[in-house]
Amino acid sequence: MAKAIRQISRQVPNETEERAQAVEEILQALADNKEAVLSMIELAKELHEVKVFETADSLLKQRNEVGVIAMQQVNQPAVHNIIKSGFGLFKFLGGMQPSQLETLLTGVSLGLKRMSQTGEKGKKQSIWKMRIRLRSPEIRAAMTTMVDFMEGMGEAFLRSREKRD
Repeated sequence: MAKAIRQISRQVPNETEERAQAVEEILQALADNKEAVLSMIELAKELHEVKVFETADSLLKQRNEVGVIAMQQVNQPAVHNIIKSGFGLFKFLGGMQPSQLETLLTGVSLGLKRMSQTGEKGKKQSIWKMRIRLRSPEIRAAMTTMVDFMEGMGEAFLRSREKRD
């Protein structure tokens, strides 16, 4: 019969063995991810060449002074207005249908392109030719759109005035 086990000895690796095992794991991870490691080294080299690390180190060392300056700049009334305007812009864009926004931006883009072409040519147009052009469907659509736009804007102005009064 086998002899009963009365004493269990735990084998605890010493510090040298733990370090050797850690180095082995690191080398294995480096070998498995060779492409990523080489890319990171190249990226670090490029960042070092343009002094990004030195700049970041200086900013970290002077973080209190930099923080004070940053907070002074953020507390400017103009920055508050920019933030409020940004929220207003996002609210405006969120209220529009994507197709409406696309149509509007396409129209603005085409209008600016035509306007720049006219400016480059430098041709003057007679009143008679302009009168004829007013009959085109494109001009009529744009004019109708602009009148509707102005009507809506005027309505918003009147509502705003009523709220203030």
